[in-house]
Amino acid sequence: MRTYTQLTQEQRYQIYVLKKMGHHQTEIAKCLGVDKSTISRELKRNQGQRGYRPKQAHNLALSRRKQGQCRIQSETWALVEAKIRMEWSPEQISGWLLKHYHIQVSHEWIYQYILSDKQAGGDLYKHLRCQKKRRKRYGKRDHRGKLPNRRSIEERPEIVDQRQRVGDWEVDTIVGKGHHQAIVTLTERKSRLALLRKVDRRTAEMVSDAMIDLLQPVAHRVHTITGDNGKEFAEHERIAQELCIDFFFAHPYAAWERGANENMNGLVRQFIPKNRVLNSVTNDELEIIMTKLNHRPRKCLDFMSPFEVFFKHSVALTS
Repeated sequence: MRTYTQLTQEQRYQIYVLKKMGHHQTEIAKCLGVDKSTISRELKRNQGQRGYRPKQAHNLALSRRKQGQCRIQSETWALVEAKIRMEWSPEQISGWLLKHYHIQVSHEWIYQYILSDKQAGGDLYKHLRCQKKRRKRYGKRDHRGKLPNRRSIEERPEIVDQRQRVGDWEVDTIVGKGHHQAIVTLTERKSRLALLRKVDRRTAEMVSDAMIDLLQPVAHRVHTITGDNGKEFAEHERIAQELCIDFFFAHPYAAWERGANENMNGLVRQFIPKNRVLNSVTNDELEIIMTKLNHRPRKCLDFMSPFEVFFKHSVALTS
């Protein structure tokens, strides 16, 4: 799929030289590595009375871009800034504005706004989601042993894969610096609703207690749980019995089989980085994080929030 990028001043000088040499628009586009429609649009929009001149063309393009941003009202930018500080991504903000207010502000403009704020000494950029390098796992043997009476994900009903119903959950644990404490994370597959609970130790008893406490209030919307093969889920039969659900296990080192939960863990890491000791994390802080994650729009949900999808209740988020 082609992506649109603005022409640089150097490329405009190339267009000028190639045009003077008698090259057609298709040939110029091939030389610059852009679509021929880009060259056609450039010559139509940025050509003056004395023909196409690169410096004048570049100034015209910059002026038009600045005017486009000025068309956005200051009240809209204030709303954008408020959502950035709520840790919404520029894409989430753009889609939410269009869906609820019919205001078009591209995510690229929002990124430019954040960059300008940073250059002016602002701190909006600190609210962007952290980027991290991914380490690829190659073939490894599973040394953790087999959990008794575990049911493989291969036995899980097909309806779970299709995300057609609310009530199919994925579970994992997040550990902090030193691996002393942990956070149990539950994610509902269809709505992406997140539930978080801190445990003092990552034992099977404490993890299962946390899972049951988190899910009992919505037990009528719990059909299945899918976890990894960690020993902290050794009491899966107890969890299944108390919640009247089916508990399944993904294949070893197949994180993509619990993709919704893995993605949610990455979002949680925005608030609780790996180098943070979990002793300093309180349950009140986890409640705030859950509120932020569950009430911000998601592109995969057509810019509805997990809360709206899970509870089928629309809410207005204007603060």
